[in-house]
Amino acid sequence: MADKTAEPTQSFEKALERVEQIVAEMESGKLTLEKMISHFEEGSKLVKFCSTKLNEVEKKIELLLTKDGQVSTIPFDPEQEN
Repeated sequence: MADKTAEPTQSFEKALERVEQIVAEMESGKLTLEKMISHFEEGSKLVKFCSTKLNEVEKKIELLLTKDGQVSTIPFDPEQEN
């Protein structure tokens, strides 16, 4: 079986999709202990990859909100979306 862990070119969406798949497989109760450990390791790597991507996006957004040398952050309110 091919290694499906996070690759540098992998998208956030694909990694998150794989994490969801891993969780579903682990919750099914049909995996051996070895497969559970393997899935846990893969999932941990993917979660780290997703977290890193989210942090990068957050920094980019803060840069976009920088005005006069100061970063102004605005809390996200989903009810105020356009």
